[in-house]
Amino acid sequence: MPELDVLDKSNNKVGTVRISPEVFDVKSRENLAQKYVVMQLAARRSGTAKTKSSYAEVRGGGKKPWRQKGTGRARQGTSRSALWRGGVTTFGPIPRDYSVKMPKKMRQLALKSVLTELVREKALSVVDKLTVDQPKTSEAVKLIKSLGLPQSALFLLAEKNPNLELAVRNIPNVDVLLVDGLNVYDLLNHQRVVCTPEAIKKIEERFN
Repeated sequence: MPELDVLDKSNNKVGTVRISPEVFDVKSRENLAQKYVVMQLAARRSGTAKTKSSYAEVRGGGKKPWRQKGTGRARQGTSRSALWRGGVTTFGPIPRDYSVKMPKKMRQLALKSVLTELVREKALSVVDKLTVDQPKTSEAVKLIKSLGLPQSALFLLAEKNPNLELAVRNIPNVDVLLVDGLNVYDLLNHQRVVCTPEAIKKIEERFN
């Protein structure tokens, strides 16, 4: 069973944690990861864009602007034509559902594939405790610097940590995520993922 080093807040090794090969050592499935991201981004679209595309939705235009013949102008049946200002919109957007469905097993394989790549690329760090004394940005900055993290980092927690969540919310590209909300997009959107041994166990329990 593979192992990962466990670090303390000073970035020193203090132990190891075993990880399940069924979760962190699987075949890479980039196509499934891409589908997962598409599904997530599509679900964020509200699909509420709407334009008035029929004469029934536009006010006015009941009377013919001018007679059919004899004026020298093109014939017009209504002033609410798509060619007129204030008229209907041709082929405009209408409310729709952008969501994309993806089977549960495929979602799980995509997550396992991304977690495996994080381990292989050494982009997954395990820290014994992810805590800050006070919910201040300066405290989070100290933690990030002591761990030697890049500008983009994701703290993956097993349980809520209000102090850490408040401390990092003003730092660009640094986020906190609970294992319950684990997803492919957030994992891929950060250069480094930092978690605790408890989070590792909870991830494995989620798949089992």
